[in-house]
Amino acid sequence: MLKVVVGHSEDPDSQYAIGEVLEQCSQDLMGMAPAAGILFAAIDFDHAIILEEILRVYPGIELIGCTTDGEISSKAGFGQDSLTLMLFCSDTVEIHAGVGYCASKNPSVAASQAVHQATAKSSHALEGCGYTTKLCIALPASYIGDGTTANGGMLLKGLENAFGFQVPIVGGAAGDQCRSKITYQFYGSNVLTDSLPILTFGGDVVFSFGAACGWRPIGRKSMITKASGSRLYEIDGIPAVEFYQRYLGGRLPSAENSLAVYFGDSERYYIRVPNALEKDGSINLLDDIPEQAIVQLTDASRDDIIAASLNSFQTALQNYPGNKLDAVLLFSCCCRRWVLGTRTKEEYEVIKNSLPYEAPICGFYTYGELAPLQFPSPNYYHQETFVTLLIGTN
Repeated sequence: MLKVVVGHSEDPDSQYAIGEVLEQCSQDLMGMAPAAGILFAAIDFDHAIILEEILRVYPGIELIGCTTDGEISSKAGFGQDSLTLMLFCSDTVEIHAGVGYCASKNPSVAASQAVHQATAKSSHALEGCGYTTKLCIALPASYIGDGTTANGGMLLKGLENAFGFQVPIVGGAAGDQCRSKITYQFYGSNVLTDSLPILTFGGDVVFSFGAACGWRPIGRKSMITKASGSRLYEIDGIPAVEFYQRYLGGRLPSAENSLAVYFGDSERYYIRVPNALEKDGSINLLDDIPEQAIVQLTDASRDDIIAASLNSFQTALQNYPGNKLDAVLLFSCCCRRWVLGTRTKEEYEVIKNSLPYEAPICGFYTYGELAPLQFPSPNYYHQETFVTLLIGTN
C-alpha cells in the first residue's frame, strides 16, 4: 500500500502558507501518518519556520526538499512564490532520507554520506541483511553563495559510485528564482547550502520515468576538440564562439540555441546550455562537457517545448509497470520556463489532462535535471529537459 497526498499554498506568509499546506494534506490523509515528504519552496520564505512546523505536526518524518524557480502541484497547478509538499504513507515501501555536506568541494564524499545515511536506516540493514535501493530522488545544491556552484554531474557520479550498483537517480538541482546567488536544501528541520539531500525507495515500489527536451538539432554534427570541465574552447578546431556565429548569423550563444551532446553512437542526446561568453572566446556552460563528444546546435519553439513535456509523461506512462499510479513528480528546467514565459502553465496542464485518472502531482523548476536517458542506461545531468517520475506499488 502507498498513499500519497499533496498540499500547495501561494500565501506569502510562511506560517500561514505551511498551515494551509498541512491542512490540505491532513484532510487527504484521513488520519494516516506519513513516513516521508518532499518540500519545494520559493526562495523568500522563512524555510526554518516551515520545516519546524512540518516536523511538529509529523515528528520523525523523513523529509527533504529545496528552493525552486517555480512550483507545480495538482492542488494549484504552476505557481511562483509558493510552496508545495508531497507526503508518502506506506507499510510496504521503505523510504529513507539522507544528506551529504560540502557538495561543491568534495562531491564524492557528499554523495557517500547521503547514501550511507539513507540506507543505514533500513530495517533490513538493522537486521544485518542487504537493503536494495530501487530508486533515488536527489535534490542537489546549485549556487552556493560565494560565487561558486556545485557540479551536478560529479554529484551524480558520486551517487552512482556510492550505491555500488545501478540505481535510477531522478530529481533536480535547487533554484533561487533567477538570482544565481544562493540556493537552499532541506533535510529534516535543517536549512542547508552546498548539500545533497536524497530520498531512497525500496521494498514494494514500482516506478517509471521519461525525459524529453524539445530542442531540435540543426546543421551538421561536430566534435568538441577542446574543453575543460564546463569551459568549451573549440568545436571542430575553431573557437567555440566563432562556431556559434557561423550558424547563427553573428548572434552570440544563448539558451535558445544550446548544444545537443550525443550519447555514444546513438541518436539520443542530452543538452548543455551556454551560460557566459569569456574574453578568450570560450563559452562557459552550465555543466561539464567532454572532449571528443559529438554535438549539434539546437533550436526550439514553444510548441516543441510543450510537446516534449507531454512526450516525457507519455514515455513514463507507457513504461509504468504498476496497476495503480500513486504519485507523479515533475522536474522541469528553469530555461524552459524562461522561454515559455506566459505559456509555462501549459507544461503542467498537458500532464494533468493526459492522466488516465486523478493522481497527486508535485514538482518544481530546477537548475538542472537528473534522470537516465532510458533504463537501463547511465544517469545523466540534463538541462532544458522535462523529467517525469511515476511511483506506485505492485
